[in-house]
Amino acid sequence: MSKKGQFQLMKSRRFMPLFLTQFFGALNDNLFKNALLVMIVSASITGVATGANNTNALVNLAAGLFILPFFLFSAISGQLADKYEKSRIIRQIKLAEILIMLTGFVALWYQALWLLMVVLFLMGVQSTFFGPVKYSILPQHLHEDELVAGNAQVGMGTFVAILIGTISGSLLGGAEHATWLVGLAVVSVAVVGWLSSWRIPLAESKASNLKIDWNVPRISWQLIKLASEKRTVFLAILGISWFWMLGASYLTQMPNFTVTVLKGSPGVIALILSAFTVGVATGSLLCDRLSGHRVEIGLVPLGSIGLSVFGIDLYFAAHGYSGIEGVGPVSFFVQPGGFRVLLDILMIGLFGGLYIVPLYAMVQARTDDEKRARVIGCNNILNALFMVFASLLGILFLGIAGFSIPDLFLTVALMNIAIAVFIFQQVPEFTMRFLVWLLSHTIYRVKHQGLENIPSRGAAMVVCNHVSYVDALLLAGAVRRPIRFIMFKPIYELPVLNFIFRTGGAIPICSRQHDEQAYLKAMDDIAEALVQGHLLCIFPEGKLTQDGEINEFKAGIERILERTPVPVVPMALQGLWGSFFSYSHGGVFKKPFRPQWRHIKVLADTSILPEQATADALQEMVTGLRGSYR
Repeated sequence: MSKKGQFQLMKSRRFMPLFLTQFFGALNDNLFKNALLVMIVSASITGVATGANNTNALVNLAAGLFILPFFLFSAISGQLADKYEKSRIIRQIKLAEILIMLTGFVALWYQALWLLMVVLFLMGVQSTFFGPVKYSILPQHLHEDELVAGNAQVGMGTFVAILIGTISGSLLGGAEHATWLVGLAVVSVAVVGWLSSWRIPLAESKASNLKIDWNVPRISWQLIKLASEKRTVFLAILGISWFWMLGASYLTQMPNFTVTVLKGSPGVIALILSAFTVGVATGSLLCDRLSGHRVEIGLVPLGSIGLSVFGIDLYFAAHGYSGIEGVGPVSFFVQPGGFRVLLDILMIGLFGGLYIVPLYAMVQARTDDEKRARVIGCNNILNALFMVFASLLGILFLGIAGFSIPDLFLTVALMNIAIAVFIFQQVPEFTMRFLVWLLSHTIYRVKHQGLENIPSRGAAMVVCNHVSYVDALLLAGAVRRPIRFIMFKPIYELPVLNFIFRTGGAIPICSRQHDEQAYLKAMDDIAEALVQGHLLCIFPEGKLTQDGEINEFKAGIERILERTPVPVVPMALQGLWGSFFSYSHGGVFKKPFRPQWRHIKVLADTSILPEQATADALQEMVTGLRGSYR
């Protein structure tokens, strides 16, 4: 896929029907919801009492009814998606959508406000049941190197659908024959989505023996406990929910922000919402390219930094803006500060895409198959909770505290810094992967060859030549699964790098003659890690090369394999000799540092059996793999 581009998935039956199904579902939700809100505000529905208080009450009631099912039914929907074949569930959900939209058409025709509210609630119900099956089916249909691209395109499609639904719903809801236009539109979109669902391939149940628990409070709490079994997964879910809180805070306030602060016309509202949506879609697609078509959680800190930087700048840009009253979308660009505001909103969306896609992919990749849909159900519960919190935050700061909308944007941007620090402290792997990603995308241009030879699961040893102080970082950035490094203790204890190595679970080792107790502890730690099924890497030379040539491999690798026999994968690094972090030019760090792209190659050979992996045999294989290019 990496050679053909991520949009190759759009040609595949494994992905395209699901993409279209979820796209039309998100489109319909937002089309109907926004059309109904416009009709309520404009009092085009008979029986709606006039008055700002009554209108605001109905608008808030409508929003609450749509989100309420996520609290009530997410736990049940996650269980059903784990227990039953997923493509069949999707078709049933989409058939229910057609019936719901037909009911909505009838409600619009008879101007039955109470029935419209029931329809809105039922739309929330069908969205609640669709969420877990949508995200849990992706890992079943996509290969590992397609998972990020699939999530990126689903995220892109969702936000584009939200934008189209918001704009078209607002236009149709304010049209002369709104009842007919909205009714025909939502029923037609529902039918198209149902037809698309018939092309989704089978996705067999992963927990067919699961017993459904219908006690919502009990099973909701159990799902939270299930998701928290893996700490990194649960914190990723919290990160996802925090993003939806941020997104809700921005999207909810954007129309009023545009009118009151930017003095814009309805066309500028559409422009601002489009900028945010295009930003999220662009960031989602860019995520796959920057991550090298794999789950790269190192992009999460980058996304978080961007969210706060441009969120803070939006506050100053809003205060620096001065435009004429009722400015249109074209003339908005030439207003003093207008372009800066639009750029900030676009970049908030872009970094939001970089932030959210790896988190979704991480939850999918690190959750057991038979639990995945239930964990995603837990994610939906927390998402809904955080979006309600966004509404309460708006009421608290804008209503009670008397903040302006730019003040609220500044507050959530600063809160994002605090939340990010908390999450990254709890799971230092995010920060470690970010530093690794930064290194491999700044001064080095890294290419890979043969990495598919590394087992995706189970215990294994990797052996590699040792050229520089950043060898471990480059290998960690290249290999798709986490590596625990066995490294020379003085290198392990280097400032800054020690944080990365310690976070990555590296095992420091030294010679038996130097410190026998430390040596024996290291050997015990290595054996325990292999028994637990980890991937370990050792540099058998025991030290950095000082002339660019591969030093003699020590027999320590043989003692490790004798105690715990596992497959061994020979690897080699090319192009690092002569770099700032190597011993060339008379010593390490003695070459003047000049930021530049240095071409590095990471190569892996086929794995060999432990009884074949002698020190001499491995040295010969690594030397041959590296070749003459140092």
